[in-house]
Amino acid sequence: MRPGDAAEGLPGRLVNQRPSWAPCAGAEGWTCASVKVPLDYGAPDGRTISVALVRRPARDEEGRLGSLLFNFGGPGVSGVGLLPRAAAEYEKLNSRYDLVGFDPRGVAASSGVVCRDDEGMEAAAERVDLTPDTAAEEAAYFADARDFGRGCERRSGELLAHVGTANAARDMDLLRHVLGDRRLNYFGISYGTQLGGMYAHLFPGNVGRMVLDAVVDPTADTVGHARNQAAGFQRALDNYLTSRGEDPQRGTARIAALLARIDREPLPAGDGRELNQSLALTGIVLPLYSQSMWPDLTAALDEAEGRGRGAKLLALADSYNDRAPDGSYGTQSHSQRAISCVDDAQRPTPAEAKALLPEFKRISEVFGPFLAWDTAGWCADWPVPGEHETPKASAKGAGPILVVGTTGDPATPYEGARRMADELGEDVGILLTNKGEGHGGYTPSNGCVTSIVDDYLLEGEVPEDGGTCG
Repeated sequence: MRPGDAAEGLPGRLVNQRPSWAPCAGAEGWTCASVKVPLDYGAPDGRTISVALVRRPARDEEGRLGSLLFNFGGPGVSGVGLLPRAAAEYEKLNSRYDLVGFDPRGVAASSGVVCRDDEGMEAAAERVDLTPDTAAEEAAYFADARDFGRGCERRSGELLAHVGTANAARDMDLLRHVLGDRRLNYFGISYGTQLGGMYAHLFPGNVGRMVLDAVVDPTADTVGHARNQAAGFQRALDNYLTSRGEDPQRGTARIAALLARIDREPLPAGDGRELNQSLALTGIVLPLYSQSMWPDLTAALDEAEGRGRGAKLLALADSYNDRAPDGSYGTQSHSQRAISCVDDAQRPTPAEAKALLPEFKRISEVFGPFLAWDTAGWCADWPVPGEHETPKASAKGAGPILVVGTTGDPATPYEGARRMADELGEDVGILLTNKGEGHGGYTPSNGCVTSIVDDYLLEGEVPEDGGTCG
C-alpha cells in the first residue's frame, strides 16, 4: 500500500480480501467474483456492499501486464453482462491483459438500484409526454419524475446517497489493490470517461495506462450537458440527412413536423401498441449512435411518414429503453438516474427549464425541447443532494491519459474531448481526434484508432498530442 490508495485506512477485512473466482453462468471462459467495499467511505468500519466482477485471464502469462478494467458507460451499464459479449473487440488486448469488467455500485449485481416495476415503466412510457405542451402535461411530467425518485428512495434506502461517481472511483482503486495491480489500467467509454477522469483526479499517482473514448465534457453542468447533447444529436442528424442527399434544414423541419403530427395522433404500431411522440423521438435517437444503424432510421422514418405506422420506430425505442418483447424492462435507466442525480448538485426548476426552450429549439428543433425539459425533470425533487456542479478531472501528477474524441459523436460531442484533455492537465491529457460518425472511435472498423490505442495500452507508446484519424 502507498499514499493515495483507497485501501489506506480501511479495515483489514477489506484490504486483505482476494476475489474468489468461479465460472460464470452463461459466459464460457470467464470467471466471476465479488469484492466487498464500504457503503460509506467516511465510515469504513460500517456497512459494506458487494461489487461484482467478471474476468478473462491474459493469454500470454509471461508477457502479462496486469488487469485492464472496463466501464462501458450509461451510467448504469453492467460490465459483468457486457464485457463477455463485447470481448471480440478486445482480443488483441486480452493477449497481455486480464480483461476485467465490473458492475459499479448501484448497478445490476452490485446492489443495483430499482425504482419502479415493469407496469410502472410501461405506464410512464405510454402516458407521460417528455415534451409537455400544456399545463396538465407539465404537471404530469413532473409528478412522474417525483414518483420515480420516491420509488428509488423507498426501494434503495441508505444506498441511494452513496452511488455517485466519486465512490465508484474509490471502489475502482480498492479493486486495483485487491486484484494485485500496482497501478490501474483502464478503458472507459462514454460515462466511463467521467468515471475515469474522477479516478485520475482522486488517485493521480495510481493511474497506469488509461483510455477515455467518447468523452463526457468535465466543464459542463446540467444545463451545459443538455446544451452539448442538443448540438451533438442535431449535428449527427444533419450528417445523416446529408448522407441521404437531403438538405439538413429541410430534413430537420420534416422530422419535427412528423413528431408534431404523432403528438396529436399516435401511430398504430402492432400488438395493440401505439407510437407516441416521446417514443418516436427515442426511436430517432438510438440509430444516431452508430452510422451502421442509419439504414434502420431511414426504414423507420419511411414507414412512419409513408405508411402511417410506427412499428419500426417503436422497436428502436424499445431497444433504447431496454424493453423486452414480453414487456419487461431492464434497470439500467434506474441506475443511470440515481448515479446522475447523486453526482449533480444543480437542480433547475420547472420554470428555469421552460425558459431554456427558445434557446434549445434554436439549437435543435427535434431534440432541443426534450433536453430543455430534461434539465429539470431528470432529478426533480430528488431525495438526496448532489455532490458537485461539474465532474472532477484535474489530474496533476498522473501519467499520460489517451483521450479519444469523434467529430460526429451525438451523445458526447467532440468538444468535450478537447476540454477533458485540457482539464486533465498539461502532459496528462493526450487528445486523439477521430474524424467520423458514431459514439466512440475504438471499433473493429476503425483501424487507425484501434492501432493507436492498442500500441499505447500494450507497448506504452504515447501518441503525439493532437493526432488525427480519418
